[in-house]
Amino acid sequence: MSRIHLVCGVDEAGRGPLAGPVYAAAVILDAQRPILGLADSKKISEKKRNQLALEIRQHASAWAIATASAAEIDEINILRASLLAMRRAVEALALQPHEVLVDGLYCPDTGLPSRAIVKGDSSVAEISAASILAKTARDAAMIEMHERFPQYGFAVHKGYPTAAHLAALQQHGPSVEHRKSFGPVRKLSRQEN
Repeated sequence: MSRIHLVCGVDEAGRGPLAGPVYAAAVILDAQRPILGLADSKKISEKKRNQLALEIRQHASAWAIATASAAEIDEINILRASLLAMRRAVEALALQPHEVLVDGLYCPDTGLPSRAIVKGDSSVAEISAASILAKTARDAAMIEMHERFPQYGFAVHKGYPTAAHLAALQQHGPSVEHRKSFGPVRKLSRQEN
């Protein structure tokens, strides 16, 4: 019997926001249980994303979600923190993949054969699935963060630098969840000192 070649897709969510962790997901799909409608998470509605995330969790051979915190982002920079979250997600999988396919230009150091694929979240089902899990998990975490820090409006903008978020930052100063190394937050921190 031939051994099944396990391909793992990896993607992250939350590189651009001014607050909260960066999320990454790793997914190994089950060829016997295809999931219809997989696409880049940014190109599908929130309702469809949540529905697909549920299917992925139920039908994938293995999946894992991991993060790198705002403090880690400040310490090592957002690119390295994204790669760290991706590595953590791959290491958390219940099955070890034979190959890791990553959306974008860089691969996390997993010790496994890996390939970076630009726009992979639109062309590789496993990466699309990872993109959907990372985005839905991060959005859910930002809604929880909104309950702790309602003054910033995280439930609406998910930490991205919208006009409303920048105004709230100006009014309240940064929270412990804000990324101090990001320009708008760093500028405010300097003004406070």
